[in-house]
Amino acid sequence: MKQIIECVPNFSEGRDKDIINAIVAAIEEGNEVRVLDVDPGEATNRTVVTFVGEPQPVMEAALRGMKKAAELIDMRKHHGAHPRMGATDVCPLIPVSGITLEECASLARQLAERAATELNIPCYCYEAAAFTPERKNLAVCRQGEYEGLAERMGKGDGPDFGDRPFDEEAARTGCTAVGARDFLIAVNFNLNTTSTRRANAIAFDVREKGRPKREGGKPNGKPLKDEAGNVIMLPGTLKATKAIGWFIDEYGIAQVSMNITDIATTPLHVAFDEVCRAAAKRGVRVTGTEIVGLVPKRTIIDAGKHYLHKQQRSAGISEDEIVKIAVKSMGLDELKPFVREEKIIEDMIADKKGRKLIDLTCKEFAEETASESPAPGGGSISAYMGVLGAALAAMVANLSAHKPGWDDRWEEFASVAEKAHHIQDRLLSLVDEDTEAFNRIMAVFAMPKKTPEEKEARSKALQDATLYATEVPLRTMKTAIEAFDVLEEMALKGNPASVSDAGVGALAARSAVLGANLNVRINAAGLKDRVVADALLEEASHIASSAIERERRILEIVDGVISKN
Repeated sequence: MKQIIECVPNFSEGRDKDIINAIVAAIEEGNEVRVLDVDPGEATNRTVVTFVGEPQPVMEAALRGMKKAAELIDMRKHHGAHPRMGATDVCPLIPVSGITLEECASLARQLAERAATELNIPCYCYEAAAFTPERKNLAVCRQGEYEGLAERMGKGDGPDFGDRPFDEEAARTGCTAVGARDFLIAVNFNLNTTSTRRANAIAFDVREKGRPKREGGKPNGKPLKDEAGNVIMLPGTLKATKAIGWFIDEYGIAQVSMNITDIATTPLHVAFDEVCRAAAKRGVRVTGTEIVGLVPKRTIIDAGKHYLHKQQRSAGISEDEIVKIAVKSMGLDELKPFVREEKIIEDMIADKKGRKLIDLTCKEFAEETASESPAPGGGSISAYMGVLGAALAAMVANLSAHKPGWDDRWEEFASVAEKAHHIQDRLLSLVDEDTEAFNRIMAVFAMPKKTPEEKEARSKALQDATLYATEVPLRTMKTAIEAFDVLEEMALKGNPASVSDAGVGALAARSAVLGANLNVRINAAGLKDRVVADALLEEASHIASSAIERERRILEIVDGVISKN
């Protein structure tokens, strides 16, 4: 899975459009990241920029933005309503897909160190990137704001990177807090009421902070306080959430407006179900959900799988179908159509240039293969045969889960279907990757080779590309061989009426393995490092032999079941 992170730097300028535009232009330089939102605030004199991309491009873009902000913003002249301590005040990294919060924390520390060494901007590390428990809290890092830096820097309470006495450059740029946090989801739950009071009551029921404890347990009772004089709170049911109730004139309904600050602790679908429960308890119904801004794809996929499980249905189906279940289950399309490219980050930033092989119709794929171009070729076809083998395993499992009289076994078959679909997805990516491997080799031949240095660089590039072109079909073999496990299980335990499909799946999987093996052998012949080449060939040979045996065994099972019928 491609690694994608979000970066949300806050710059201490919200009034001068030229400065804001220059910072955003620096971030966008090279077109390797996608700016999703620019939100300037005049009263706060602060602009929040949201952009996404792969980790290293995001890191470079963040540094470019910080550098430009340091050049154009003089903190000695800055005034605004929002707390701040630097030209780039905060710069959090947020995992979107294919990367963990811990990995983002490591990247944040690297970013802070680079900002200090390369740009001379002092940096604190906060939240998941903090070096001490106290500094997890941004308010602790920003204590005293910009005006307090002179008393902190170089005196034991300074930044984690770039600490020094408060010199003229630090006076101009201030300090930056660089951190890592989980994705924050802003969401509104639509209610079949116009009562703000009832919406607020539901919000207080579920939000982590809860509501004040009152005398006699009465809604209008005096709030109770502890010995220190603090109001005693009755916590709500959802961790990592903040919520209030309000009325929206545009829609003519009340909503529970919620921020989910940790989607690992409280996923969107858990929040939806709990708000539904709390609303029903008060005689109100949740009619739909409005996502504000964007969400990671996993948020919607996890929700779809959750509701499929509640329906005792398999999640071993296409991603589009899972998304559709999530949309309908939570009413994400009640107020306006749910457009994936406008709401799911990965879909919004997906490269729309050119069509992948897997996006073609069956006829188009066949015609493209039959054309004069040498790619796609046998490697892509092998991967796609593996796709079809795994897809047949998923089909048999899904049909078995719905077989009359087998209702109590639905989880068993749903699990198999999900395994098969996961194999299918991995092989689908290899269909295009095999063609990419071929294109890398072709690109080497376009490299110059006049000087000895150019010849050496070209030779090394060719060996690297050849190794990659050998490893890709080997991965196809390793992935396709996994399909035999689910195919054999379905031949033995699946719906007998579909056993022939399991047999065809085994034939397709065997062809995928043996076809990819041919590509391993022909590409490995071009490797100069024979130790590496022989190791790859030996591994491929072992997998190929195993595939032949696994196919034979499954076909024996299939023949036995068909004979009984």
